[in-house]
Amino acid sequence: MSFSQRMGLEPTTRAIQVDDIDAKLRGALWNVLTLSFWENYRHGYSSTKLRYSNFGDFAKHYAFHHDISIDRLPEYWFELIETIRTRFEKSPWNKVYDFLEYMAESGPEDQIGSRKWRDAFIRFTNSVLENHNSGYRFIERKIAPITSADELEEIEKAISTSQPYAGVKLHIQTALGLLTNRDAPDYRNSIKESISAVESLARHVTGDQKATLGEALKVLETKHHLEPTIKQAFLKLYGYTSDGNGIRHSLMRDDATPTKADARFMLICCSAFVNFVIDSCER
Repeated sequence: MSFSQRMGLEPTTRAIQVDDIDAKLRGALWNVLTLSFWENYRHGYSSTKLRYSNFGDFAKHYAFHHDISIDRLPEYWFELIETIRTRFEKSPWNKVYDFLEYMAESGPEDQIGSRKWRDAFIRFTNSVLENHNSGYRFIERKIAPITSADELEEIEKAISTSQPYAGVKLHIQTALGLLTNRDAPDYRNSIKESISAVESLARHVTGDQKATLGEALKVLETKHHLEPTIKQAFLKLYGYTSDGNGIRHSLMRDDATPTKADARFMLICCSAFVNFVIDSCER
């Protein structure tokens, strides 16, 4: 992260894109369409016109399903592809996903009966969606959410409200940066940073630099009326991350390979706990 991001002067990367598509993801998805479909255009031997190409039937199908008069279709492929591209670049984020679903069902390669092209397109698209931290994936040829906006709000709130607690904000921001780094994601250290945020906050709450989470929860229980059932729930969750059979132990082994799902789970849970503790202390 840059200095401006660490200081909260510029936004950090969002953990997952749920209600928007940034320019990099939109561009990457267009590249998927180009490599999967547009580069496979072939015109007939006697003409370069769209109607004599292998995309002639696709052009009619596209026009029919996108409010274009079939008799107004352009004569040449390059004219139609410019129309498609303009729409794609200007469409709201949800319409981009609508179009990806349409191509998975009705792309030109699929129309000639080649299932492998459709499956390859879906795999290619999913890899790009994952790499760019989209909150959606193809599941059975339909794009479905893999997370919720509420989960993302927990992370963003934890970053914004933990400013007074030295170290907590930096740990969460670092965990987010390691998780969302498209070039070199580091899920193992992202998990470590998420847990470190919780441990750092525990020390702030107790005033003891060696305090454990359990000791911090005792302070919340006695001074801030923490419900015993909530205390036990947090203790069990944290215990699961810390004991010999838990996620923290197993994922910290050199021979283990943490996944993006593991790192995202820990970041969301630890952010939620940070928010809970800060809200409790401010009442």
